[in-house]
Amino acid sequence: MAKKKQQKLELTWIGKGDEPKLEPRILIENPEYSYGDPESENMLIHGDNLLALKALEQDFAGKIKCIYIDPPYNTGQAYEHYDDGVEHSLWLSLMKRRLEHLRNLLKTDGVIFIQLDDNEIAYCRILMDEIFGRDNFINQVAVKMKNTAGASGGGEDKRLKKNIEFILIYAKNYETEKGFQKFNDVYEEEDLFSLIDEMEANNQSWKYTSILLDKGSFVEERTIFDATGDPINIKKYKGLKRTTVKKLTQNETREEVYIKNFNSIFSDTNAQSSIRTKIINEFKALDNDELLIASYIPKTGRDKGKTVFHYYISPSIRRVIWLKDSCEKRGKFLYKKEKLGTYWSGFPLNNLTKEGGVKFPHGKKPESLLAKIIELSTDENDYILDSFLGSGTTAAVAHKMGRRWIGIELGEHAYTHCYPRLKKVVDGEQGGISKSVNWKGGGGFKFYTLAPSLLNKDKHGNWVISKEYNAQMLAAAMAKHEGFRYNPHQTQYWKQGQSSEQDFIFTTTQFVTVQALDQIHDEMQPGESLLICCKAFQKECKGKYSNITIKKIPQMLLGRCEFGKEDYSLNIVNLPVEESETTVDENDGQPPEDTRSVQEINNQNQQTSLFD
Repeated sequence: MAKKKQQKLELTWIGKGDEPKLEPRILIENPEYSYGDPESENMLIHGDNLLALKALEQDFAGKIKCIYIDPPYNTGQAYEHYDDGVEHSLWLSLMKRRLEHLRNLLKTDGVIFIQLDDNEIAYCRILMDEIFGRDNFINQVAVKMKNTAGASGGGEDKRLKKNIEFILIYAKNYETEKGFQKFNDVYEEEDLFSLIDEMEANNQSWKYTSILLDKGSFVEERTIFDATGDPINIKKYKGLKRTTVKKLTQNETREEVYIKNFNSIFSDTNAQSSIRTKIINEFKALDNDELLIASYIPKTGRDKGKTVFHYYISPSIRRVIWLKDSCEKRGKFLYKKEKLGTYWSGFPLNNLTKEGGVKFPHGKKPESLLAKIIELSTDENDYILDSFLGSGTTAAVAHKMGRRWIGIELGEHAYTHCYPRLKKVVDGEQGGISKSVNWKGGGGFKFYTLAPSLLNKDKHGNWVISKEYNAQMLAAAMAKHEGFRYNPHQTQYWKQGQSSEQDFIFTTTQFVTVQALDQIHDEMQPGESLLICCKAFQKECKGKYSNITIKKIPQMLLGRCEFGKEDYSLNIVNLPVEESETTVDENDGQPPEDTRSVQEINNQNQQTSLFD
């Protein structure tokens, strides 16, 4: 019987499929705005984020553990730094392109978080199902981002006030051996004594009221086996002494009792488990002053490979649950920890404008929100990426939490907001999450800009190499276009990049002669191959050596990608600039008639700092 063909569900819109062929740009470091540790791997990139994502793919594909983006919400309201209203189909087209490149950058076990409000969240989820696969959906989180008094809507509007935003969470690979496995344990916190008061006011039972004063003396040790044959080690104690919080509060305050006896307070429960059943069968029942401690190592589940302890206490076999396992003590304060769910609140919304020392109305996210996301999904030294960096919150938090980061921002606030904020972070600023993570400063970042388009049209409409490219920039760009890694050899000038151990690329603006070709061939080792990219060459060079391929630029590049376009932005407003613009000198770059040798040109440009 023929297998039934599965139907594909997808979202369609005007313009879908009209994807641009992006030019693979190089990134150029601007040392004036790099700061701190010169060996830092953190990257602040100023430029169109679609082009920047394409530029990153060669070196970072499959390396980013967590992506957080906070793209324009498409609300139709114009903000100071963002024109946050894009026609619906255009918004979908622009997001689709970026999401496809973001997926390429994620590690196999990586995750992406996308924060939006209800204008586009439903459509974005369908789009994510198409690009990432519905099976890779993990959660949709609701986040309280405004107090009701400051929320939008209401009044003459018939809709309810909006104070909630949403975060979509997708894995690159959800159910594969090397894919996403689980989030790190992250907890919500609440003042313990306030929680107890609230529960008592609502006639709810607070169960952590027993105190273990002494577990008693060791009696015996036995090993029993669970249904799969795995060992359960059990130690038995006799002489158990315990009391209650209520008894001790006759002489001390409730707060003093909980602080002083924090490690010994527990509740007990009749919760069923296969281990409890095994113990009942082995020990039947306990005397009033007996305690059992069972330990085993699960082979599956969240505690796989870890030693897990269960306590069973008289007069019947009951499991002991310690307050210290779900609560944290900080000086004279206790905080109850609850596993993180899909509703997040408690962020400092009123003083948010002060975080980071930069103003970013309507767009800034709390550092504590990003800290929760980063703690949930990454470990120290993992890469975090935000391609809508805004005021720099994601990079600031990642830096303070010991992660490596890449932030991309097109607007001028890459200079006016992100740079000064991250500079302060390196210097040890104490806002946001700094105190909670004990941030003291350190590290650094490098500031990059996208190189201009490699080709542009001259006054006759012909495609020519941009005059803004010097010899080294051109060599790096051609290496990227041809799939080589730019890595100039220290002594052999024609080895500018490699695609494999013996496959090299050489780019020059000089006219290549047979004599020059013969000289290069004489230096090549057996098994080596070379691609030469040049503006012109002697016709006898073509096909002279089987291991040397020679091509003309720009002709070899035409039709491959879209040259000359600098902005694929999501309606990001370009802030006003001075009317007097810097012009490029006509003698910049290396014209064909340059009489210097290729090696001299290459040596001269060794000081240019590139990242390709």
